[in-house]
Amino acid sequence: MPTHELYANDPGDSHWQVPASGAARFSWEYDDGRDRLLALYQKGKDKQWDGQRRIDWDLEVDPHDPLGTPDEAMTLYGTPYWAKLTDRDKGELRKHYASWQFSQFLHGEQGAMVCAARIVESVPDLDAKFYSATQTMDEARHAEIYGRFLHEKIGMLYPVNDNLQALLGDTLRDARWDMPYLGMQVLIEGLALAAFGMIRDTTDKPLPKQILAYIMQDEARHVAFGRMALRDYYQQLSDAELREREEFVIEGCYLMRDRLRGIEVLENFGIPRAQAERYSEQSEFLHLFRQLLFSRIVPCVKDIGLWGKRLQQAYVDMGVFEMGNSNLDLLMAQDEEIAEQLDAERFAAEERARVAEVTEAIEAGTEADPRTPTAGQP
Repeated sequence: MPTHELYANDPGDSHWQVPASGAARFSWEYDDGRDRLLALYQKGKDKQWDGQRRIDWDLEVDPHDPLGTPDEAMTLYGTPYWAKLTDRDKGELRKHYASWQFSQFLHGEQGAMVCAARIVESVPDLDAKFYSATQTMDEARHAEIYGRFLHEKIGMLYPVNDNLQALLGDTLRDARWDMPYLGMQVLIEGLALAAFGMIRDTTDKPLPKQILAYIMQDEARHVAFGRMALRDYYQQLSDAELREREEFVIEGCYLMRDRLRGIEVLENFGIPRAQAERYSEQSEFLHLFRQLLFSRIVPCVKDIGLWGKRLQQAYVDMGVFEMGNSNLDLLMAQDEEIAEQLDAERFAAEERARVAEVTEAIEAGTEADPRTPTAGQP
């Protein structure tokens, strides 16, 4: 079925064109490179995987409860609207929320793919071009996987959120080569990583857990790449140039924070926009969710050297300043370990099932042919 027919809201024109700006840069220096980036490039090559094969697409998903979302996590929970919903209505609401959330993941991954390709074109250093090429492939795989999950398992999509689209547009229109790094690797990817992690760690549904764990294993490398490249570059910038980038981060963080409310879903259930916004702001779960989502962004921004007073105050106003003390390296190491552990558990279970199948076949054959000698018989 064409994607356009699956959208809950009219997405408008199926193509969005962002005018390109900035220079395409070539490097004729092929010998030298930063050891850290080249090591990350090697890891990017070694860790390529096939989403068709690594993920168990035969796992069933209930489209009306795809993530096992508890009632308390629903924005309408405790409101007069919630009391009027039937069980069927609540299942439909869960379907819409999961569709909206994973649709934004899908659109963000396409944006990441385009930004990674832009980095290959515009970054001046060949080692960074090499790594960005592997990331472009990663992001294509992620978009493929989220698209398949939405098409085959949920059967519904939502258009790209206005705030996400605005940040993507600002990132791609900027002619400075470091801005796709900052907008995508730090802001959009950082926020997505935190959202992925919250669902991965709370869902009891095996298919979305697999998808998120494996994608997060890739994203941990992407954030590390952005940190390395920007930390080196920002040490060379003037105070004025750093302030410009801090302003971009502040505006981007507000856009991303406001992206997370899912107002479009509530409007589809007949709730006026102003009231939907109030419910979103009053939701204790969403308030905690928005705070935790900055656990990946704030320490990364601090690490790359964007930590002026105005930026710090913005994070104080958002209530996420203390996130700057999060251990980003530890979080990314955990992302790697969780994916590897999930693989080990899955393959061990498959091996046990194969052994059991072979044992049953042997026993069935022995029972069918009584002449077959048993252990200890000549």
